[in-house]
Amino acid sequence: MNELKYYSSIFLRRLHYFLIISVIISAVSIIAAFTLPPAYESQTRLLLEGPQIPSELAASTVMVGLAEQLEIIEQRLMTRANMLDVARSQQVFEDIQTMSADGIVEAMRARTTIQKGGTSRKPTPILTISFEARNPSIAAGVLNEYLTLIERQNAEFRTSRAGNTLEFFQQEVNRLGQDLNTQSARILEFKTRNSGALPESLEYRLDQQATLQEQIRQIDRDTTTLRNQGERLVQIFETTGQLGANEGTRLSPDEQRLQEMQTQLDEALSVYSPENPRVKMLEAQIKQVEDRLASRTATEKPETNTPAQSLGSATLNLQLSEIETRISMLQEQREDTASRLTLLEESLARTPANTVTLDELNRTYTNIEQQYNTAVDRLAQASTGERIESLARGQRISIIEPPAAPNQPTKPNRVLIAGGGTAFGILAGVALIFLIELLNRTARRAEDIVKHIGVRPLATIPYMRSRSEIFWKRLIKVTLYLLILVGIPLAIYAVHLYYLPLDLLADRAMNKIGVRW
Repeated sequence: MNELKYYSSIFLRRLHYFLIISVIISAVSIIAAFTLPPAYESQTRLLLEGPQIPSELAASTVMVGLAEQLEIIEQRLMTRANMLDVARSQQVFEDIQTMSADGIVEAMRARTTIQKGGTSRKPTPILTISFEARNPSIAAGVLNEYLTLIERQNAEFRTSRAGNTLEFFQQEVNRLGQDLNTQSARILEFKTRNSGALPESLEYRLDQQATLQEQIRQIDRDTTTLRNQGERLVQIFETTGQLGANEGTRLSPDEQRLQEMQTQLDEALSVYSPENPRVKMLEAQIKQVEDRLASRTATEKPETNTPAQSLGSATLNLQLSEIETRISMLQEQREDTASRLTLLEESLARTPANTVTLDELNRTYTNIEQQYNTAVDRLAQASTGERIESLARGQRISIIEPPAAPNQPTKPNRVLIAGGGTAFGILAGVALIFLIELLNRTARRAEDIVKHIGVRPLATIPYMRSRSEIFWKRLIKVTLYLLILVGIPLAIYAVHLYYLPLDLLADRAMNKIGVRW
């Protein structure tokens, strides 16, 4: 009970603090509630529609996500240049001629509210834009300007991006076409320089090599045959003194047998090698016949040279000369064939390296050709996408709720401001009293003396003020109350009358701190 009386007395003694704080805050809030300028808020809603043509048939090249598209719209709209142009064209502020550019931009951004539908992870294609102004027409006019800017900037953004994509692929097609022509010229130049050693003609040159080698072997066989023929003619002439039946003499059976075996030997040598058993057998038989003819000639009496023998000697020389001529022609033919074979073998030796180089050139050409074909295909897609955007058949912005001029102010809520300010003043006064008492450590009761120094006083004598002290104290309180109740309204009225109207002052303050009621 004593504690309650004690705190009640403290509250009564500090009542003037409570009254001062609560009255000041309540007065300011009431004045603010009825002097704040009315604000009219207009609102519009936008819808981001999908492409008008199905993507399966023709796709646009401007591929922007929904969240990114909404962010692009907001950032492009809230640029400094746009804020200044809209504020000046709509005369949003009464004193706009005296306001700085930074002040205009800050005030416009503070009055503009942009809300995106859905959440950050799952946005919806709806954008709500609202603007707060001093009269309904200005609010609706600003939103109409915003909508014009959004539609124009969105169209410019999409057509510009589609045009840049088309230009890029046009440049790529031109560049890859030039690279393709350059690589084709390199391949042609390489093939021209190595026309005789290309992998395409390898099989033909191998066949030609085998043919030339067979020709050389045949020439060698023909040469050997001619040489053997000449040697046999000499042997026959030396043995018989005659060349054959063409001389008008009849050959003996052994001589006829010898000619037949010589013919068979020539045919066998054209087919078989000298080491072949058939060739060896024919040579042995020829040797036996020659030995037999030689022994028979030796037993016969040699005869003097007859006119027939002289004619045979001349014929022998003529045939040997003819054989030598043919051998010489075969040697020339062999040299020509050998030189051709050498060149062919050189080209065959260069073919593997040329194959590697040509394969590398062809691979590079194939890669460039693939890139070129891909670029041409994408150029066609980019051309289609640019056409879609130029005709506004891609993603576009639709107005589902156009801006309208509000019929009544939306802000401020004067009752809420006045009532809230008064309640806050009461709470602030009570809190001030408790704070003063909490910080005041002066001993004012016997319990305080016992608590601080541990000594209980015998008696307590209250302080007795004189009549003059009571008078002056009451006079000071009354004067303070009068100053609060009269002075503050007078000061506010003087500011309103001689400096700046309170509505404009409040509006400027809200613009400065970026807060709207």
